[in-house]
Amino acid sequence: MSFTRRSCISGLFLLFLALACEANSGFLGVKDSQFELNGSPFLFNGFNSYWLMHVAADPTERYKVTEVLKDASVAGLSVCRTWAFSDGGDRALQISPSVYDERVFQGLDFVIAEAKKYGVRLILSFVNQWNDFGGKAQYVWLARNAGAQISNDDEFYTHPILKKYLKNHIEKVVTRLNSITKVAYKDDPTIMAWELMNEPRDQADYSGKTVNGFYGDSIPERKSVNPGYQVVTDFISNHLISEIYFATIHAYTDQWVSGQSDDAQLVWMEKWITNHWEDARNILKKPLVLAEFGKSSRGQGSRDIFMSSVYRNVYNLAKEGGTMGGSLVWQLMAYGMENYDDGYCIVLGQNPSTTQIISDQAHVMTALAHSFN
Repeated sequence: MSFTRRSCISGLFLLFLALACEANSGFLGVKDSQFELNGSPFLFNGFNSYWLMHVAADPTERYKVTEVLKDASVAGLSVCRTWAFSDGGDRALQISPSVYDERVFQGLDFVIAEAKKYGVRLILSFVNQWNDFGGKAQYVWLARNAGAQISNDDEFYTHPILKKYLKNHIEKVVTRLNSITKVAYKDDPTIMAWELMNEPRDQADYSGKTVNGFYGDSIPERKSVNPGYQVVTDFISNHLISEIYFATIHAYTDQWVSGQSDDAQLVWMEKWITNHWEDARNILKKPLVLAEFGKSSRGQGSRDIFMSSVYRNVYNLAKEGGTMGGSLVWQLMAYGMENYDDGYCIVLGQNPSTTQIISDQAHVMTALAHSFN
């Protein structure tokens, strides 16, 4: 498998694009529906910490980034998903189209350098569906201010000016020369993958043909697996695009199937993961990552029981050989970040039982990968 890095910034508007390079053995690749590193299978347990660049933009707060990456590495976690966007507002990376705050970019430089130091690979996301940190609504607002006639936020997916704005941002990030490591982002194997958008949805296209995620019209019988509402996306159709090298899903049972018992939510969760795994294996023939999941500490039931069940499901599917690559819990924080806590916050070491569950999963996934050699 080989392709030019330039393909990531000149192709069609896609949801998820993973980069690999056979010429550099440090880059993660995909072979036979599974992740591969240096010719060997790669399985992982990982985490989300969306806030890394935002916090690192202030040098006096960078110790929080170091703390989380160091503690994650000690626990065996090897992949982190985080934002490479902040469009307008406090500590904005992109102040206006193609205008950037160097101070914030240096914060992202620091995140990548620290991740490399602690052996954590990064998935970097380019823009948000939601209004947090700007999102597609901010792109629309900027385009309207520039005189573009845009009727609604969902034109983000189709309007040539908005698509150009995003492509320019992607190129800016991918070609960025890290001020600390002196390595361009596109040449740094620390960056495992590029995510074109966090949780895209298009209310203007209920067929799901514009963006992917949940099940849509391509396989109608799979719609029954969805949480029970129309989400205007299609997991199958867009993940079939050849430039997308692996598939991702999110899952929040306490929000999506709220009101059901803990046992019922766990049954739903297992069905959600397993159905996507079957389709990734049999139809897409690509690895699958559970890229966001969690259980709020503010709701009912035990977080530890929930996470243990999810991890067991992920491990058992990975044990089948290929396809299930790993999972990323939402979300890890540093000590003293209570103002960031959305209910899903986990501070490694603060809750020993949860930390042990997360670490155990990391080690059994690594051991399983080694057993495939």
